[in-house]
Amino acid sequence: MVDIFDREKVVDCMFDSVTSSILAELEDGEKQCSFLAQQSSISESEVLERLSYLILHGFVFKNSQDGKCSLVANSDKLTSIIEDSDNFDAAIGELEKMDSYLN
Repeated sequence: MVDIFDREKVVDCMFDSVTSSILAELEDGEKQCSFLAQQSSISESEVLERLSYLILHGFVFKNSQDGKCSLVANSDKLTSIIEDSDNFDAAIGELEKMDSYLN
């Protein structure tokens, strides 16, 4: 079965400031949802909500055990989105747009 997802939506998720900081935390391995929530100053449910599209399409894996939630990034799949030239151009465009708002 081929997973069909909206690449632009994945890029938007990845470059959202809060979501990108969560993904950065996941770069070096699995983390508890409670830790990610604390680091991002949001609730665990908001962590899961922000990552829901990425979880749904296998960019992030959610594990639940003993009532605790943990997340781990699928680095290969996330990297493939960034390395796709069209998505890279779109990401640069989004960063430029963010920069224009900030300056």
